[in-house]
Amino acid sequence: MGPFADCFSPFEGQSLEWLLATQAKQRGDHPFIVFEPFERPARSIGYAEFYDLAQRLAQGLRQRGVLPGDRIIVHLDNCPEFLLSWCACGIAGAVAVTTNTRCSAEELGYFFEHSGAIAAITQPRHAAMVQAACRDARWIVVTDNDSGEPASFAARQAGSERFDSLLSASTAESRAPVLPSSPLAVQYTSGTTSRPKAVLWTHANALWAARVSASHEALLPSDVHHCVLPLFHTNALSYSWLASFWAGATLVLQPRFSSSRFWAVALKNRCTWSSITGFCYRALANVEVPRAHYFRCWGVAFSDPLVVNKFNIKPLSWWGMTETLTQGIIGYPHLPVTYGAIGRAAPEYSIRILDGEGRPVQRGETGTIHIAGQRGVSLFQEYYRDPAATAAAFDAAGFFNTGDQVTLLDDGSVRFADRLKDMLKVGGENVASSEIERVIAGIPGVEEVAVVAKAHAMLDEVPVAFVRLGGPLADAAPDTVAALVTAQCRKLLADFKVPREVHVVEEFPRANVEKIAKAKLKTMLAALGDGPATRESFTAWPSRGPTD
Repeated sequence: MGPFADCFSPFEGQSLEWLLATQAKQRGDHPFIVFEPFERPARSIGYAEFYDLAQRLAQGLRQRGVLPGDRIIVHLDNCPEFLLSWCACGIAGAVAVTTNTRCSAEELGYFFEHSGAIAAITQPRHAAMVQAACRDARWIVVTDNDSGEPASFAARQAGSERFDSLLSASTAESRAPVLPSSPLAVQYTSGTTSRPKAVLWTHANALWAARVSASHEALLPSDVHHCVLPLFHTNALSYSWLASFWAGATLVLQPRFSSSRFWAVALKNRCTWSSITGFCYRALANVEVPRAHYFRCWGVAFSDPLVVNKFNIKPLSWWGMTETLTQGIIGYPHLPVTYGAIGRAAPEYSIRILDGEGRPVQRGETGTIHIAGQRGVSLFQEYYRDPAATAAAFDAAGFFNTGDQVTLLDDGSVRFADRLKDMLKVGGENVASSEIERVIAGIPGVEEVAVVAKAHAMLDEVPVAFVRLGGPLADAAPDTVAALVTAQCRKLLADFKVPREVHVVEEFPRANVEKIAKAKLKTMLAALGDGPATRESFTAWPSRGPTD
């Protein structure tokens, strides 16, 4: 468990329900969640009402036979039911397994099987896929709406039940207390393996994320936090919702980001805070910006002058990941940070930036972030059902190797450099090249495959696939190969993981005898631009040309 295993927890005797109960008493009818569907009236839920609904939902889970430690798939877009389900699982001692609603049926089936989930909660839009992917579920409940938009009864699959059927008429039941060390939630996150790893959070992890995120953001009970990012990711869950929860503030929740709807909702609710990605604010730069608004701060990946110059908003730059629960590197909520930089080591963590030889970097040098904390409190508990990956992620001193690289600047702050892991960042989504390569390699006739990132003006990066062929595809036309690869990826992967280009090559450049030199692929891809490749485009390794 590492050198921090016997440390006294700052959340001794507390759980997620403790925070729910405390804020329900403290804040009462103060708006906790204001849900803003795209075409329907807003719905406001106060702190006390939210706790009551979560308790009743937890009681309904118990009545269905859900026991402490049981896993429940929560496959929902942004909506109040997502947060209620997450909290109800916590109250009942169960584990919410939150899954990306853009994933494929094959991916969801893996999440269900790997987590050992017993049931699922979803919405009409996803009900058919959930039922197909989670065939062994004891039960599947489906909301009566799609992120606030009405859905007919027929939209639910046969064999599924209404979400409201889980709501018990009462909340009273004696039960064993949930410990801060008890498991609370699982999120699947991309890594270097061909399958995402299951990051397990405890109740103490959630409380840490709430408390530290609220502190970093200097949130007050009077704040109104605008949430447009998906709750099944740590950014929205921790930086937006849990932070607001701890502060006793209000979360204004939209089904998803929409540049055409963003400002109307923000102005109507007098939103003061938002966590937002580069894709989002670059899109907002293309619509009319109000002459006046109420935002005092946006949380962003780095200190970007566009946020200040275009929107007149203070950026709070930060870095974190699912395993760190909240931000391990942070800017200042009231003071400037060097443009282009993330910030400095958060005082709640110990940070090392090490070069390839394991030595601390000097000013101007680039290295990998290693972060230390208390497992199950300030760092995730483990990779669920993967003890080998958990052990490999930590060194003997208890530092977690993030794989993310930063450059130490002259002023002592850090700037994001690259990922040591073979990762892409597609519109805010982390994607492992190996996930895509696994799917493409399964096509008969694909003898070798490599996926690299291509720069994109709005999405930061998009995946591009290179394939070497043989067997039944040895003489296939590039258009045929591209169509086959695209169809296979669309079937088995989330839409944002589908390659935007497919290049057929006779040989791969090699870094050594075995390893494909992806750096050379990226260089040659950049030289191609957006035009079609020809045999002459790849003089070092002849190509038969790409298609989009």
